[in-house]
Amino acid sequence: MYPYSIMGTHYRAPPLARLFHAFPHLNVSLHLVNSTFAIESNIYLESLGILGSIPAAWLIITLFLLLIYLLTRCCDRKPRPKHSIVVLKWTLAIFTVLCCGAVGVSLYGNDDVHNGLLHFQAAVRDIDKIISGVRNQTTNIENTLERKIYPLLTELKDVFDNPIANQTARALLQNAINAMTGNRTASLDSCRDISRPLRNLAFAQGINLASQAETIRWLVTMGVLSVLLIFCVILLFGVARHSRCALILFSVFGLFAVIISWLSTSVYLATSVALGDICVAPDQVLEHESPSSFKSDILHYYTTCEISRTNPFTVVIHKATKSMQAMKFNLAVVSRPAKELYPPPLLGMRLEILTTEVNHVSEMIASLAGLVDCKPIHQQYMQALHAVCEVGLFGLALMLIASAAAGFFFTVLVWLDSHTWIYIRKKRDYMQVDEQDPFLPPPAASQAIAARTLHRNQGNGSRRDISISGGGGGGGILRSGGPDFNSGGRGYAGQPGQYATLNRKFRTLEHPTGTRRGLSHLEPGNSHTLGHKKLRDGGGSQNYYSTISKKCKTLEANDFY
Repeated sequence: MYPYSIMGTHYRAPPLARLFHAFPHLNVSLHLVNSTFAIESNIYLESLGILGSIPAAWLIITLFLLLIYLLTRCCDRKPRPKHSIVVLKWTLAIFTVLCCGAVGVSLYGNDDVHNGLLHFQAAVRDIDKIISGVRNQTTNIENTLERKIYPLLTELKDVFDNPIANQTARALLQNAINAMTGNRTASLDSCRDISRPLRNLAFAQGINLASQAETIRWLVTMGVLSVLLIFCVILLFGVARHSRCALILFSVFGLFAVIISWLSTSVYLATSVALGDICVAPDQVLEHESPSSFKSDILHYYTTCEISRTNPFTVVIHKATKSMQAMKFNLAVVSRPAKELYPPPLLGMRLEILTTEVNHVSEMIASLAGLVDCKPIHQQYMQALHAVCEVGLFGLALMLIASAAAGFFFTVLVWLDSHTWIYIRKKRDYMQVDEQDPFLPPPAASQAIAARTLHRNQGNGSRRDISISGGGGGGGILRSGGPDFNSGGRGYAGQPGQYATLNRKFRTLEHPTGTRRGLSHLEPGNSHTLGHKKLRDGGGSQNYYSTISKKCKTLEANDFY
């Protein structure tokens, strides 16, 4: 699964890491600085900031150019001639599909980054478990030597201080107890030499925080990329449905998409260069960032795991093992004469308990030698490097390229979209009528006719009826029971053109029983009565003639054709 062997092979940086590491690291004065990763160095952070500001500067230039273009569009009041926008629509569709592809590549790269970081966290957790196991083992050995073996040795020393007849045997027992006490101290010091450099190596809390941060980063990135896809869908909808509203909406959302894409490119570029600097020389970074108590020879032993390199803990473990073996030998020498020289109530079970504890400590020291071996830790170390420097860095590079491509495509889409929707006219729900239509009477004339007729009817107080009579010439004439419009009345009596206008108007009124549009089908020489209505003096006639006046006013232009 992993391209590196566990033993005997140095780590080799992948080509992508070397590529990002080769990016020029410049300070504010545009001088090259050291490209070794150093998170606490302000100069190094400054160089990363300058690299990340390149896409941000391009974003500012892009927004400025788009602003100038949109201002020219807003200030342009000239009417646009109708012409085909098929080419613009197809171009928009093609660039939208390309933009969707770029966002899809970002989604794929984001998934790779997420998987790489998850594998990295798992490998670091395994390393932390191994280190915690070593730390716990040394702690157990120290506790046993201090809290169990040391009190037993002190009690036996007090017992052997009691006077007996055989002073030579008593001196031998006291010397053996003193040697066991010294061996205990040597074993305790050896265990402390092992646990001391590992005391500050605790990754559990940092890994938990990194896991939470990665979960938030992955969700936020997925959400932002999904929003960008929604913007593309809005544009495709507007292109497909010829929707002016959708295209204008994308003009606004597209600017946000451009900003998000180029700002993401800035972050991805700086992060990729920093990660490339780490992956080119991870051993140096670990040595620089490790605690001062952790010696470099120990770090090199676990990061390289070379056969020729000696385990730095071997000497310490060997010393502890020899001390426990000497203690076991001295204990065997003491046990038999002590039981013969001192009564059992005075010795009790101290020698048996001491023998058990010494054997238990010897077993723990022997198992500790396997825990501090380089193979388990080196394997997890190589897996962590593969997860970050190959899987994670490759996904980050995909996100960098795709984000820059999406920023370019969104810029083109905003420009094309703003150039397209100005040629899409809003559809009219009805046909407008020209108020100066030659086939309509002037509004003032219509109102004057209605007012005069109403005045005459109210003055006479008699019944009126309205009919259309066809004269000899085939023209229908509006008549009432009062004076005829043709009888020399004032205003319109001598205007034949006005009768023709009224004739056309009443011909186009829809008849309930006919198929042609008109109140009745008029034949030359015949008169058809519109209807007889008994009108009384007062509001009846006024409402009736005002209704006819309103009908005449609301005739539309298409009623005359």
